[in-house]
Amino acid sequence: MDWDYWGRPIPGFGDPNASLLIVGLAPAAHGGNRTGRVFTGDRSGDFLYKALYKTGLANQPTSRSTDDGLMLKGAYVTATVKCAPPDNKPTMDETSNCASYLASEIDSLKNLRTILCLGQFAFKAVIHMIQNKYNLKTRSAGFAHGRVLRLGEGIPVIVCSYHPSPRNTQTGRLTENMFLTVLRKTRALGKNRPEQARIPDLSMRFCNHASFTLLPRGRVPFQRSR
Repeated sequence: MDWDYWGRPIPGFGDPNASLLIVGLAPAAHGGNRTGRVFTGDRSGDFLYKALYKTGLANQPTSRSTDDGLMLKGAYVTATVKCAPPDNKPTMDETSNCASYLASEIDSLKNLRTILCLGQFAFKAVIHMIQNKYNLKTRSAGFAHGRVLRLGEGIPVIVCSYHPSPRNTQTGRLTENMFLTVLRKTRALGKNRPEQARIPDLSMRFCNHASFTLLPRGRVPFQRSR
């Protein structure tokens, strides 16, 4: 089948009132880069949204296209890098160019309580951003599946999971039960936390659709030609 590829930076997707933010690596070359919605149209997305459906965070278990009716409740999904990098390996420049967009997404989620990092790359980016945002001292925090980091009052709790890539799911490194356990733990952590101070609302707005191209002011991440 011939496809018209989106081939542009991809914003996050989900509930603007979400208490849970899920952060991945980057759009897949033939997934989000093709469909225009993060974790949509690839096997990683199949795994992720099926789990979100089973935990009550999505209204359906599949994610095929931007007009398939998928809606998230209480969750927002995004990627550290907004464009599909060659060989799925973002450069330092690409990561740096996209950092302000991820920061704006975090700031726009006024009810944010927990951040689930899918993989070590997303974990490192989120830790760096949280340290800068809250003026935290540098601390040693290694990635490990299921690890929970509480960095202080009013700061979102960070939870780690292996990335739901085919390499991990097909080899059994990450099973459905393992991921569901982490998701349920993350939801419970968010529900048990006291209300946080409200985060200032910025100019960026999000919704449960990815048919728009609105991104925060600043430099647009470089899209490599292929």
